[in-house]
Amino acid sequence: MLEERPQVVIAGGGIAGLEALLALGDLAGDRIALTLAAPEPAFTYKPLIVEEPFSSQPAEQHELAPIVEERGGRFLRQGITSVDTGWRKVRLTDGTEIGYDAAVICVGARARPAFPSAITFQSAGESLRLADLLSEAKGGRPERIAFLVPPTNTWPLPIYELALMTQRRGRELGLGDVEYVVYTPEQAPLIAFGTIASEAVSEVMRARGIAVHTGARVHEEEGGHLLITPGGQRVEASHVVALPELEGPAIPGLPSDRGGFLPIDEHGRVSGTEDIYAAGDGTNFPIKQGGLGTQQADAAAAHIAARFGAEIEPQPFHPVLRGMLITGGESLSLEHPLTGGEGEGTASTDYLWWPPHKVSGRYLAPFLAGVSVHADPTPPGRTIEVEVALPKEWHREPMALDPLGAPIDTAE
Repeated sequence: MLEERPQVVIAGGGIAGLEALLALGDLAGDRIALTLAAPEPAFTYKPLIVEEPFSSQPAEQHELAPIVEERGGRFLRQGITSVDTGWRKVRLTDGTEIGYDAAVICVGARARPAFPSAITFQSAGESLRLADLLSEAKGGRPERIAFLVPPTNTWPLPIYELALMTQRRGRELGLGDVEYVVYTPEQAPLIAFGTIASEAVSEVMRARGIAVHTGARVHEEEGGHLLITPGGQRVEASHVVALPELEGPAIPGLPSDRGGFLPIDEHGRVSGTEDIYAAGDGTNFPIKQGGLGTQQADAAAAHIAARFGAEIEPQPFHPVLRGMLITGGESLSLEHPLTGGEGEGTASTDYLWWPPHKVSGRYLAPFLAGVSVHADPTPPGRTIEVEVALPKEWHREPMALDPLGAPIDTAE
């Protein structure tokens, strides 16, 4: 019976939470009883929200209840407020509690505006109205649109997409006089993907006439003035669009770092707890990106499944960064192992993983594409090295990975 099986609770219905559900359903099967608790009734494919300002189509959504029930689990439309590790219970927003034998926390991070005077791109809520800015430009305003990456934001890819798609729409409207400029603290555009990929992105930006100022750390002073350091120059623009800052979930009952993020080890276990795992943007891994969240969820699911009797050897989290840059034209696929000194990254207009969804989750991408799960994410007919060894004890000092600077060779 259901209550006789180990109870596994997944908190969160986003990318990492859905990947954890799909992975546990495959690896553990009916050895466990699954419960997924999330405050929203549907999974929203947030990586495609960046297209909403330029399209009448909303981001892809899937109702969570039928997905969970199809795998023999139960869905609770509730968020979590705390975890009692002593009594092994998760408290929900309606005041009820559910017991667990293992729990996977995938609640994500909280976004907040980094610059109150700027227009903030959010992954949820009211979408940007960039088309309206361009309509104003057609009427004689504005002359310059700036796109900012806050100093603390470690996933800058969406700002490049917003700049590229805004420039393309401006060109379609015949707005040849509008300037587009990106300010980022990175050493080079999307340098986390390696030097080769970064050079490819730089070439795309140059070809589209978008200026990119790297090494620029922007802060806002009283009066709404945005200043760049080093140098102290002011950001001069008629409109400013910025990515948000992220803060961790800081869940009562669980350890967290100064930013509120959950510290995890290489199998996704939350430090100082028993049978609590975490995956996604709410963890202390420095780069907050959906594909990495699915890899963390896979590591956690394998470890849980093995603990409850599945005959598998759980593999640790191997961070391989894969991202698809939407340009408003032909997309650019980017890939780079984050640790181990494995090459200089890859960039291609061809597919670098399979199925070719924007997030390359082992289970999530096939689910969204309606195809079977592949053991190998490499596209058919191509050979690409994607597995690398983790640096020793990466999880103890995860900030050694600098997503805004040059990739670090940690091979011993």
